[in-house]
Amino acid sequence: MSGAVGAGASGAGALLVVGDVVTDVVARHRGPLASGTDTAASVRTLPGGAGANVACWAAHSGRAEVRLLGRVGADAAAWHEQELTASGVRARLVVDPVAPTGTVICLVDTGAAAERTFLTDSGASLRLDPGDWSETLLNGVARLHLSGYLLFSEPSRALLTSALASAHARGVPVSLDPASAGFLSELGVDRFLDLVAGVEVLLPSRDEACLLTGLPDAADAAAELSRHVPLVVVKLGAQGALVARSGTVCARVPAVRAAPRDTTGAGDAFTGGFLAALLAGAAPEEAAVEGCRAGALAVERVGGRPGGRPPGDSQQGRQQGI
Repeated sequence: MSGAVGAGASGAGALLVVGDVVTDVVARHRGPLASGTDTAASVRTLPGGAGANVACWAAHSGRAEVRLLGRVGADAAAWHEQELTASGVRARLVVDPVAPTGTVICLVDTGAAAERTFLTDSGASLRLDPGDWSETLLNGVARLHLSGYLLFSEPSRALLTSALASAHARGVPVSLDPASAGFLSELGVDRFLDLVAGVEVLLPSRDEACLLTGLPDAADAAAELSRHVPLVVVKLGAQGALVARSGTVCARVPAVRAAPRDTTGAGDAFTGGFLAALLAGAAPEEAAVEGCRAGALAVERVGGRPGGRPPGDSQQGRQQGI
């Protein structure tokens, strides 16, 4: 993997991802949760975080050198660094002196859709601040990707602003994934649009796109958002993706057929595959095809990474047998 990543990066420059690194506790259960008593489930602890997942899927493509800036607690710093390195990602993890690593409880209904619900404790991940940023992080970088989770705390919003300013000064294009419809509602649409001014590529989910525009139809929402951001790619899950520019949907990309086991991280996989293809010179429509392929791979395995292992597990990819 490391050789392929290096080869893909030699002419294009690197992808730098700034975002969250968290520990996922994935609980797969069948049927509704039983209130007040036990519900049988398969439970695994795996590496996660939207920013880290995007970086790993981009590296998994073998088409780009991928770097990551994130913040973790001392409790799991070594494990996360090891997992990112094993995935081909050059990680710069700031160890928070106070907060533990963020944790997300992923409740996955193992029915046909394998839909998931998140309980999120962001921990150290949203304590990234401008002091963790340096313009030198952009040396050799051709694209910067920002996780939308950075928008949801004051310190990480300030870092996002610093990173955007540095990228604009160097002419480095910036992409952003809004990350969470629930947190976006709390932040507010107008504030979101102000904060992401200057972003070249926006990668929302259907729910996020509709929330940001107030429009119920995903295509209408994609077209409207592309009046604010030059390129908008709306992720539709099992319905594929929409690509919009200048107020018009210019491509509808079908999903790749998959047998879902866990949809955790599927949107991150799409983003990683899309950005790696874009960095390698693909047109946005072609890159969206690669995103859909990565998303299909993601839903057929447990957890949000191409290959993540529980703490202390030395067998690569073991979680795929869960």
